[in-house]
Amino acid sequence: MAFYFKEPCHTFNEYLLVPGYSSSECTPDNVSLKTPLTKFRKGEQPDITLNIPMTSSIMQSVSNDTLAVALAKEGGLSFIYGSQSIEAEAAMVGRVKAYKAGFVPSDSNIKPDQTLADILELKKKTGHSTVAVTDDGTGTGKLLGVVTSRDYRISRMPVETQVHTFMTPIEKVISAPMGATLSECNDIIWEKKLNALPVLDQDGRLHYFVFRKDYSAHKENASELLDDKKRYMVGAGINTRDYKERIPALLEAGADVLCIDSSEGYSDWQKMTLSWVREQYGDSVKIGAGNVVDGDGFRFLADAGVDFVKIGIGGGSICITRETKGIGRGQATAVIEVAQARDEYYKETGVYVPICSDGGIVYDHHLTLALAMGADFVMLGRYFSRFDESPTNKVNINGQYMKEYWGEGSNRARNWQRYDQGGAKKLSFEEGVDSYVPYAGSLKDNVQTTLYKVKSTMCNCGALTIRELQQKAKLTLVSSTSIVEGGAHDVLLKDSVNNQSK
Repeated sequence: MAFYFKEPCHTFNEYLLVPGYSSSECTPDNVSLKTPLTKFRKGEQPDITLNIPMTSSIMQSVSNDTLAVALAKEGGLSFIYGSQSIEAEAAMVGRVKAYKAGFVPSDSNIKPDQTLADILELKKKTGHSTVAVTDDGTGTGKLLGVVTSRDYRISRMPVETQVHTFMTPIEKVISAPMGATLSECNDIIWEKKLNALPVLDQDGRLHYFVFRKDYSAHKENASELLDDKKRYMVGAGINTRDYKERIPALLEAGADVLCIDSSEGYSDWQKMTLSWVREQYGDSVKIGAGNVVDGDGFRFLADAGVDFVKIGIGGGSICITRETKGIGRGQATAVIEVAQARDEYYKETGVYVPICSDGGIVYDHHLTLALAMGADFVMLGRYFSRFDESPTNKVNINGQYMKEYWGEGSNRARNWQRYDQGGAKKLSFEEGVDSYVPYAGSLKDNVQTTLYKVKSTMCNCGALTIRELQQKAKLTLVSSTSIVEGGAHDVLLKDSVNNQSK
């Protein structure tokens, strides 16, 4: 006979945190959001600790190398999407590991025989006013000069004027040699009153620019997530099909942690993948798995040797698995049960296996609820897809800027490996949609706002760490009328009045 759960499952939106005592020390500035990413034994420290409890989803429309660098600067971690060729994914990982904070590869480059018109078009395309003039017009060519907005006057120069006639020639360009530290480069910038400093090798080839405007930004990245070689950390998604070829390539490229990307993790396919990793690499390779929605699924993966477990089936904004297959569970209930299983496993074995809430985050406060319910960190797709750094196009829809966002189970992504159950190597039916999300600007600004809200709520609960929040949190289910009461009500919002008058 089928098993029936006694209680209905719930979403984050059905819960509220009840405030607790807040001491004078409970201020957002005193809150630490550090949290374990990988498993560890009692009395030991995890090999990887996140500085903020945020990771980005393993999705084509979310996690590329650009977003990975931006998130690592804030202290989180991206998992590069695996629904691409092994070579392409490894290349993205490699670019993140090769990225040097403060050292910016030049994306505005031109040849000396091109024209002012080309300069203006390039500036319009990239938004950058500093243009490198190289022998081959690439960002790694031999530097011949530099063009900035001070080198030309649109009103006084024909657009046909060739670049070499008005550029600042290399003889007058102050540069730094390869190997110079960021501190040394910044010293040159300030001493020589420069806005940009090119970094050249011994053959005069351009490698990077260091910009004055980035100086304060680098000072602000106190939470950046770095490995022991001071490189940004990055994860990578894998599947249960080509893992024997994909994993070695990703590790060679420098991936710090892997994660099996699957809609359902309670399967022999994941166990076989994890067993192979442990046989080949022991515990040196860090790998997460999922997704599961109950304690049995967690125990299965923990026993298989996983480093962290992802929770969530069907709760993502672009996921229609619950509609098409009738499987899943409310995200809040799933997190609560898996957290209990995690704590029981820790008591039994002395091994703490972190859990990640993946999906179901609609509002910023849902992130805090997930943490309070026991999640060590969250994985976000829609949230990050809205930002400048995500890999999708920004489009204008009915006068509003939007970003494209599609699921891995959609016809657009056709990531059949994620939904593979050992059958035909194809996506038999859709489990995701193709959509738009409102454009929200830069990752940095939005993440800092979100995390300030999280810290403020933690202070309301009298907690200065995520672990303390989990111990002190008091949660209550809310009725439908309570949800209405929690928002603006019984008033006429000025924005709605202004829109109606237009």
